[in-house]
Amino acid sequence: MLTNGLDRLSYQSRWFHVAPERKFLFWLLMMILAFSLPPAGQGLLLMCQAAFTCWLLRMTFWRWLRWMAIPLAFLLVGVLTILFSVTSDPTPLLVGVPLGSWWLGVMPEGVTMANATLWRSLAALAATFWLVLNLPFPQLIILLQKARVPRLLTEQILLTWRFIFILLDEAMAIHRAQTLRFGYHSLPQSYRSLAMLVGLLFTRVLQRYKALAITLDIKLYQGDFHL
Repeated sequence: MLTNGLDRLSYQSRWFHVAPERKFLFWLLMMILAFSLPPAGQGLLLMCQAAFTCWLLRMTFWRWLRWMAIPLAFLLVGVLTILFSVTSDPTPLLVGVPLGSWWLGVMPEGVTMANATLWRSLAALAATFWLVLNLPFPQLIILLQKARVPRLLTEQILLTWRFIFILLDEAMAIHRAQTLRFGYHSLPQSYRSLAMLVGLLFTRVLQRYKALAITLDIKLYQGDFHL
């Protein structure tokens, strides 16, 4: 489970007891470097971030790569849209394919921009990933309070984080039960099982929400959470 795994890793970090303000400032420094260095420097920064993250969290490099691979697909789609261009003049294209009266291909400017975007995004993503992995949620709340973030917004973040776990727990329980009943042994059956999962998940989450509301009423909830 992605969110639960990230939460567990943040508690085993070697920097667990470091003040959240220092972690935030270090993340800010990495972000400044990620956006200001040239592509070669961004690649070097990325390697340093990977090594530092693996050391802090006592994790293998391959596990770090698996975590990073999750958002990498979205990044590659964006880079490909920058790399390829559509033009009516094929002269400046390095490689091109005719599409009627137009050409789809790669321009030198597109290669330069795509290369810069890729390394900048990877360095910034690794920096943000480092912050998430080394900042437990209670420390995030402390950081938001010290940053004078409105209490209502902080409470919304807290509730959203809580309901992410509820949503994932319910989805995994339903999926496990369907798998044991061979609910995904064929493509048509998989579609039916997925539709049932979505419907049951919505019902289960509403039930958990009602149970939470009843619990808060019993505890005389007055509109403010103890943060």
